[in-house]
Amino acid sequence: MVDIHHFKIDCVHPCVRMSNKCDVQNRRSDTCFKLTRVGVTGVKKPVRIKRGDVSLINDTLNCTIDVFVDLPAEQKGSHLSRNLEVLREIVDESVSKPVSGIETLALNISKKLLEKHDYADTAEVMIIAEYFRNSKTPHGRETLEMYTLIGEAEAVRNERVLKTIGVEVIGMTACPCAQETVGNILECKGNVAVMSHNQRNVCTVSMTMDESINIEANDLIDIVEASFSSPTYEILKRDDEAAVVINAHNNPKFVEDVVRDVLKKIVENYSELPDDVCLTVRSESEESIHKHNAFAERQTTLGELKNKQ
Repeated sequence: MVDIHHFKIDCVHPCVRMSNKCDVQNRRSDTCFKLTRVGVTGVKKPVRIKRGDVSLINDTLNCTIDVFVDLPAEQKGSHLSRNLEVLREIVDESVSKPVSGIETLALNISKKLLEKHDYADTAEVMIIAEYFRNSKTPHGRETLEMYTLIGEAEAVRNERVLKTIGVEVIGMTACPCAQETVGNILECKGNVAVMSHNQRNVCTVSMTMDESINIEANDLIDIVEASFSSPTYEILKRDDEAAVVINAHNNPKFVEDVVRDVLKKIVENYSELPDDVCLTVRSESEESIHKHNAFAERQTTLGELKNKQ
């Protein structure tokens, strides 16, 4: 007589019978292709920040975090729950011991990911956060403005750890081409701010460097705002509104000008940094008289910029 119970037990896959020793993720992949990124995206976490003498409106930043590791060709799946365990552990630490910046947080997470995923060779972390700081309008009124901070890290096992710090800033540009055309038609003479069409410009700057190098996000924000035709503000009274418009039209810029001016200021402000620091400057103008946007970007190293390349 056949022992049905014995038969069923023997037919169970050994990885199911010994789940603690052989998770489904550890089984062999059917197709055996390596994957460069497997992980979780869009994880929301509050993170406490304390950065030297830099004054923050709020020491807790609301962060959105993406984390990834690579997956070997022979392994079926990545252990995704380990990613959330790492995030919880690192973020909880920031409650009692604030980190110096979200790029530092990204570094800590990337190193811990490689500890948890012993099969992985690389770990990547991307963090974005809303950031508020005090500002002043052209006529000196106090205002509170919002920016986006970017912090990233890439850890390669037994090789290197790189971090990225960046900002996204919104400003204004006035079109030089339209301004010149209007000036010729109206035969404008003298030092007059001729009308033109305007754009809301979104400029992003990110710099990737060795983990030992530190850069202030506020300095990058200042560089970008100084590269627009004019900064923009949440609230403007009439005299400030007029000043913003006049200032912008006295300083017309193409989207290309914004990128080049940012690059120039980065070289001037960070000439002491190593040549292998990588940077990306991206500018997009949301057009007012067209249905498309204008875009410009440069990806380069600090060494290339120093050599006028």
